[in-house]
Amino acid sequence: MTQLENHVALVTGGNGGIGFGLAEGLARAGADVAIWGTDPDKTAAAGERLAAHGTRVDARVCDVTDEASVVEAFAATVAALGRVDACFANAGTGGRPAKFQDQTLEQWRQVMAVNSEGTFLTFREATRHMIERGGGGSLVATSSLTAIEAAPRSEAYAASKAGVIALVKSLAVELARHGIRANALMPGWIETEMTSAMLHSEGVSAAILPRVPTRRWGQPEDLAGAAVYLASDASKYHTGDVLVIDGGYRLF
Repeated sequence: MTQLENHVALVTGGNGGIGFGLAEGLARAGADVAIWGTDPDKTAAAGERLAAHGTRVDARVCDVTDEASVVEAFAATVAALGRVDACFANAGTGGRPAKFQDQTLEQWRQVMAVNSEGTFLTFREATRHMIERGGGGSLVATSSLTAIEAAPRSEAYAASKAGVIALVKSLAVELARHGIRANALMPGWIETEMTSAMLHSEGVSAAILPRVPTRRWGQPEDLAGAAVYLASDASKYHTGDVLVIDGGYRLF
C-alpha cells in the first residue's frame, strides 16, 4: 500500500534540507517527483540526484511568494508529469531572529509570504487540479514544533507554522467530498545545511540534545517514511492530522 509506482508527487523547497529528504523518500518508493526551488543550480543538481532512483523527475525554479510563478510552475509540472497526486507544501524560511520589539513589518511579511502565502498558493493550485482531474489526492504541509512551543525572537515563523496546521484541518473537512486528504508534518530538531552549525554549537547541544530521548538530531530522511505514507493509499482514511516527528523531544 505504500508503493508509489504510477504516482506523482510535488515537493516545494525540494532541492535541499527536509524537502529533499521528502522527495528522495518518495522517489525511492517509486513515485515520479517534481521539486521546486528558487536557486536554479541547486534545484537542477537535486533533480539529478533524484533521477538516480530511476523515476521521472521534474526540477524547476519557482518562487512560492509570487502568484504567477506558482500558477505557471504548477501548470508546467502537470504538463511534464501528467498530473499531481500528492502535493507537499514544504518551502519555508525562518527569517532573521530579532527581539520582538525590534522587528519590522517588512520582516514579518517576508516570513509570512513564504510560509503562509506560499502554502496557500501551492495548495490552491493543487486543489484546483485535483478537483478537476477527479480521483482525490493528498495535501501535506510542513509545520514545526514552534507551532506548539515558544519560539522567542522568531514569532513570525512560529505563527506561520501554527497557521498551516489550522489550514490543513479546514481543508481536510472542506475537501473530503472530493477525496482529497490534508495533513501536516511537524518536524523536531532536524539537522540540515542551514541548521547544522547552530545544532552543533556547544550551547544549543547542551540545552536541547539531552531533551531528545533518541539522543541525536533528526535527519531529513527521518521524515521520508511519513511522506510516503501520506502520499500513498495507506493513508486514504487519514486526514486533518499532524504527524510529529521529533525523536520524542516534546515528551521529555
